[in-house]
Amino acid sequence: MIQKLLRQALALVARVGVDPMDSDDVRLQKSSLVLGSLMFIVAGALWGILYFLFGQPLAGSIPLSYAIISFLSVIIFHLTRRYDLFLFSQLLLTLLLPFLLMVALGGFVKSSAVILWSLISPLGALLFDQPRRALRWLAAYLGLIVVSGFLESHPLVSSTLSPSLVTIFFILNIGTVSAIAIILLAYFVGQKNRLFELLRSEQAKSENLLLNILPKEIAAILKNERRTIADYYDSASVMFADMVGFTPLSAELAPDELVELLNEAFSYFDSLLDKYDVEKIRTIGDSYMAACGLPRRRPDHAQSLVRMALEMRDYVAAHTFQCGRRVSFRIGINSGPMVAGVIGRRKFEFDVWGDAVNIASRMELHGVSGTIQITRATYESIKDEFVCEPRGTVNVKGKGEMEVWLVISAKDAGPQSR
Repeated sequence: MIQKLLRQALALVARVGVDPMDSDDVRLQKSSLVLGSLMFIVAGALWGILYFLFGQPLAGSIPLSYAIISFLSVIIFHLTRRYDLFLFSQLLLTLLLPFLLMVALGGFVKSSAVILWSLISPLGALLFDQPRRALRWLAAYLGLIVVSGFLESHPLVSSTLSPSLVTIFFILNIGTVSAIAIILLAYFVGQKNRLFELLRSEQAKSENLLLNILPKEIAAILKNERRTIADYYDSASVMFADMVGFTPLSAELAPDELVELLNEAFSYFDSLLDKYDVEKIRTIGDSYMAACGLPRRRPDHAQSLVRMALEMRDYVAAHTFQCGRRVSFRIGINSGPMVAGVIGRRKFEFDVWGDAVNIASRMELHGVSGTIQITRATYESIKDEFVCEPRGTVNVKGKGEMEVWLVISAKDAGPQSR
């Protein structure tokens, strides 16, 4: 129950004077300053009452006045949201009123070192303002300490507090100032650490999101450098996979069923990327594009991409999707030189360009449902490890007649019929 009430109270304090446009750091500064002010208000009221009870009305009026003025400043801050004015007033009150109380009690010793309360002023400036300004408040505090030493020998007022009460107030002053300082620091550091953990969590989410969009090597470059990212690869492989009969299917299925079907298929394809060290390039509608051998160069890029394509083909052939439908994909693969890089400013996209990419797209376009069609370039790279069936030639726009093959299976898996 106490912890619940404490959390509710801190949540209430955190809303005092907050502007919707405030950053997390500014919110923390405001809430910490308000918390410190409220603790000082309570302490000022108690100290004032105690001094009145012990026959020191002048001394008692000073902390009571502080409690009233400080409370009003909190209310004004909440209404106006003038943080700079609120901060200055709190630092000034905390600096001067303990000094005035010391004067009213007859010096440093007679006041039980009440001037120590003024130390909160430069400490508060360090936490809630700029470090260079904190040095000014520290200089002011040290100046008051020097004056306090002078007034110890030349008191302006004579206190009638007994030695035992002076000792008690020594304990109260030192203990309370220390406790408030530690509580403020603990709260500030704790909230700062919480913000840091939230920041780390957001950064991790951002990095994971970036890695979902770009290869990790490219993402690392983008985070550390501002330059055009483009590389030439003398040999890599590209795959296009396209759903057969997608247009009539989209007319039959409800929108959510259609999206769920694509998501189910493409999510499985995505699950194979790390297994085969393949890089997903993009999806457009019902088309899935991936490449191997870039940005991580590897000599067996064609073999790796073909193995993934076989697993994709076999999964789709045997799978009934949640909407109760069976579908089929055409898959086309080509190998050769190409350029890869990042385009765009607001939405990064890792893409590949080149004649080899265009031919891979044509392999899919002129392919057969449920098959993997490859060019001679890919065939020459994989023929020793895969069972391939010659299909003859297809007319490729801009290239004329090209020899093509259908990949049947991996040789270590044994021959399979299409």
